[in-house]
Amino acid sequence: MRRFLALLGVLMIASGLLWAAQGSGLFPYPTQSFMVGQRPWIGWGLLTALVGLLVLGAARRAGR
Repeated sequence: MRRFLALLGVLMIASGLLWAAQGSGLFPYPTQSFMVGQRPWIGWGLLTALVGLLVLGAARRAGR
């Protein structure tokens, strides 16, 4: 369970940061994506990354 939570947390952080980068226009790939340059995706991405950090923290606590 600890490994699953750790993997889930890392994937959530990575995808959240990707969403935020696409929403801000820092990572405009694919160029025709509905997320590129759309400000709401910055918030959703940062929220997802934050939840991923919490899941990663829960995984670390579960190992003790």
